[in-house]
Amino acid sequence: MQLYHFSEESGIEVFMPRVKDNRRDMPPVVWAIDEEHAFTFYFPRDCPRIVYTRNGGMSAADEKQFFGLTSSNIVVTVETGWYERIQRTTLYRYRMPEDTFQLFDACAGYYISRETVVPLEVEPMTRLLDRLMQLNIDVRFTPNLHPLRDAILASSITDFGIHRFGNAKAVSGE
Repeated sequence: MQLYHFSEESGIEVFMPRVKDNRRDMPPVVWAIDEEHAFTFYFPRDCPRIVYTRNGGMSAADEKQFFGLTSSNIVVTVETGWYERIQRTTLYRYRMPEDTFQLFDACAGYYISRETVVPLEVEPMTRLLDRLMQLNIDVRFTPNLHPLRDAILASSITDFGIHRFGNAKAVSGE
């Protein structure tokens, strides 16, 4: 198993445990993600996105609505306004030692360590959209993520992630 941490910073030598803004109920930890789910972080840090995966428990109507026009089992949708920034971004993929990490969320592939972590290596990553498409992921763009989020939450899809949604555009009239 490979564990990674993604950053737009190139020179991180040590990862110190810290409390995340959206997880203030947790002690300080270092976060990592497994190789299977790493693609969900092939975006600038603050980029709002929705990732959903075809699963066996979906209704036929949801299968048609969310996957009817794709052969991919994974769809990632991003707001159109982020396209240029994604194209320009270089990410740094830090490979993390596995010994101090424990599984936190199997569905998302998240792991945590309560100890300081020294990465094993770092690799710059460019052409992020190309990398996603090479993984046979259906990458979609939309002017606003709110309608998709509402549809996903009302659907029978159980394997999904809504990332950095606080950075999504407001719905018209809000």
